[in-house]
Amino acid sequence: MFGMDSFEFNKIAGAVLGALLFVMGMGILAEAIFAEKRPIVAGYALPSAEPEKGGSAAEPAAQSEPLPVLLAKADAKKGEGLVKPCTACHSFEKGGPNKVGPNLYGVVERPMASHAGFNYSASLKEHGSKGEKWDFAALDKFIANPKGYIQGTAMGYAGLKEADRRADVLAYLRSLSDSPVELPKP
Repeated sequence: MFGMDSFEFNKIAGAVLGALLFVMGMGILAEAIFAEKRPIVAGYALPSAEPEKGGSAAEPAAQSEPLPVLLAKADAKKGEGLVKPCTACHSFEKGGPNKVGPNLYGVVERPMASHAGFNYSASLKEHGSKGEKWDFAALDKFIANPKGYIQGTAMGYAGLKEADRRADVLAYLRSLSDSPVELPKP
């Protein structure tokens, strides 16, 4: 081979292979020393609602006024601003797509677990099979503490504790309809 005997060629090839093995070994050693710690479960744990002292997780935060009174003075525009974080999982426009959660247009007085094309959790399907609807009281309790109100729901939201802010959200959800339902009488 080009004036080189096989012994010289073997020395050069051995030196190249030895250098490659050394670099590869150092890479493996570096990975072992500086390996990042991976979580056992992928993703982040969402905070769950904690029960108020003296109450259970199923009870919404204490209301200073009855829900009909809060709804009478609720502001749908404020509610629209409060649901901005919810758009990550829900759509609010008529005919909008289901996302991680169902489309919420026309949700007030809609039977539970009934929006077409969405696969609800077994617990919500059970409530829907009993004929339960998303009336103002049910929505208020669910928004206050989803996992406390419907145990086993897949909704990963801790809840909105302030009753007046929930009333604003309910007023906004009520406005998302071709013919909004009447507010309950105080």
